[in-house]
Amino acid sequence: MSEKEVLLTPDGLKRLEEELENLKSVKRREVAERIKVAIGYGDISENSEYEDAKNEQAFIEGRIITLEKMLRNARIINNDEIDLDTVSIGSTVVVEDKEFDEIVEYTIVGTAESDPLKNKISNESPVGRAIIGKKKGAIVEVSVPAGIIQYKIVDIKK
Repeated sequence: MSEKEVLLTPDGLKRLEEELENLKSVKRREVAERIKVAIGYGDISENSEYEDAKNEQAFIEGRIITLEKMLRNARIINNDEIDLDTVSIGSTVVVEDKEFDEIVEYTIVGTAESDPLKNKISNESPVGRAIIGKKKGAIVEVSVPAGIIQYKIVDIKK
């Protein structure tokens, strides 16, 4: 079974590489030191500090494996690949919510770097799926749990 391609912007790639480096060089050492200190307390069978440190170590190692896999399967979306005629990954899209007459700006990114609080939405999210491939001026309908939302694509930028 082939591994899924991970779409990243250059910024997303940089953030993942920095996180991986931090986990390998800083967090691993910190947890190893915590384990060493916890072992020094004696009997590890009922040692909550030891258990917590081992759990954190397992989480860190799992995250390292995940990040390495993502980076191995990464495809970088560069600015010159972004088409200003249609919405694509890497596009910044200005949309108008037709019901509430509100203007919202989203950047379309791959799932690995989506951050809804920063208006970075995944190409696989309901809104992302609905607007990918659409042109400026298009009206799209997005099915959400609360019903249907209509957006008009006002502008497409890099």
